[in-house]
Amino acid sequence: MKIYLIIKDKLKNLSFLLLALIVFLSQTNFSILNALPMGTYNSGIVTEELRLKIPSEFKKIWLQAEKEVWEPWLSIQDGFLGRQIFWDKDKEEALILVNWANKKLWKSISMNDVNEIQEKFEENVKTSLNINFNPFELIYEGELVKQG
Repeated sequence: MKIYLIIKDKLKNLSFLLLALIVFLSQTNFSILNALPMGTYNSGIVTEELRLKIPSEFKKIWLQAEKEVWEPWLSIQDGFLGRQIFWDKDKEEALILVNWANKKLWKSISMNDVNEIQEKFEENVKTSLNINFNPFELIYEGELVKQG
């Protein structure tokens, strides 16, 4: 009788663990876990995502500086496929999506080159606005990978 109670108790615990495992696994999104196989990490199209604070009164100057400084520089970079610029009037935020042929080409651009062009951009803005600071705050930078 004692062995029967021990086995019954063990089966009860095992059943509880099995149920907990089933609930846990049903909450896991396996498509996210398998979204980016390592084999395509450097070979698939990747989109650089930048979010900036762009006050309404500086929007025109910001767009002009983007066109004069960043567009020509980006157009000569290996792997550059194009970009899209969006601006949210209510939040006074910009979203810039820069498309690259792959992450390897994008990340092969030296940070010194990026910093140099950013300095030119900021000088362009400061001169245009007759101020001594960059009024455009970088809020977020990240990347999006196109899914098959």
